[in-house]
Amino acid sequence: MYRCEICGKSADIHHIVYKSEGGLDIELNYKYLCHSHHRGKEGPHRNNAVNLKYKVELQDELQTILFKEHYTFVDLLKILNINNNSLKKLVKNIKLFKEGYKSKDIIFQIMGQKSYTSEMIEDFILEKILSNY
Repeated sequence: MYRCEICGKSADIHHIVYKSEGGLDIELNYKYLCHSHHRGKEGPHRNNAVNLKYKVELQDELQTILFKEHYTFVDLLKILNINNNSLKKLVKNIKLFKEGYKSKDIIFQIMGQKSYTSEMIEDFILEKILSNY
């Protein structure tokens, strides 16, 4: 049984990068959240600032894990703890260099072909504040 990463209650799997956004079924893309923290008012499905925060955290974690410029297919299998077919799907449209796949391309693909920054969270919060005036 999974436990909510925020409050410790019984939890479900939340895909940080939604499957509809191209998110994969891999452990790195999971956040364990109870119903309240998943679909409640302050959860990522109803609060875009929280959604962006989780995405920025995932992207930062990927940049920490994939710190070298290139990785081979076998390296990625181990580092990402991903199965062979999921990795094939992930790298299908990524250019393979003699040194391996570029880590920035792998990260971009895992993130649903988008890049996220903490400034995006700040901008969203500012827009929300300004729209209330």
